[in-house]
Amino acid sequence: MIQDIKRITIITGHYGSGKTNFAVNLAVDLCKGKKKVVLVDLDIVNPYFRSADFKEKLGQMGIEMICPTYANTNLDIPALGADIYSVFQKEDDCFVIFDVGGDDAGAAALGRYAKLICEEPFDMLYVVNRYRYLTRQPQEALQILREIETASRLSATGIVNNSNLGEQTTEQDVLTALEYGQSVASLSGIPLVATTAERKIAAKVPEATIYPIDLYVLPPWEK
Repeated sequence: MIQDIKRITIITGHYGSGKTNFAVNLAVDLCKGKKKVVLVDLDIVNPYFRSADFKEKLGQMGIEMICPTYANTNLDIPALGADIYSVFQKEDDCFVIFDVGGDDAGAAALGRYAKLICEEPFDMLYVVNRYRYLTRQPQEALQILREIETASRLSATGIVNNSNLGEQTTEQDVLTALEYGQSVASLSGIPLVATTAERKIAAKVPEATIYPIDLYVLPPWEK
């Protein structure tokens, strides 16, 4: 998947799907591959699980971060800075990953940049998690996807099956959710581009599209 990634890649999904953790993994893996990477935190909805929390750590790796104006402050103001527009003038060899807020409310922030995004090829990856409330059934996940597409004025290009139970995820949990990921892809008419699994169990999952990930994002009570 890393080899085929577009210069602009948007990561979206339902609240708690693990989209931010996936976005951070994607940024780190691209950076390890000697790529220039910018991670744009567009999550102005959820203050607890957002990539802005990793700005310092990612910066040490060489990953540039663009965050909401008041991210990591005691001000809960959903404001986006003008510096986001700079990513559309970056060099062709600079990869830009957008971490978008959950559902249609978060995707509305993405909509203001839709015209600029569509000026070049892009991917919008919809992250699904069978074990999260309101997306346990493929039809539920499909409904949220359509709401996100409407709010963002952009169409998803791929499904990422990120079904997990956090640190308690087992090999069997991933295997059980394989059919779910395929069903979401089939219903939506969008290809399943990856199935994620924590690195320690990824090798045990017989899936051609497995994408090993590390757990960067933890609930507040585990930080």
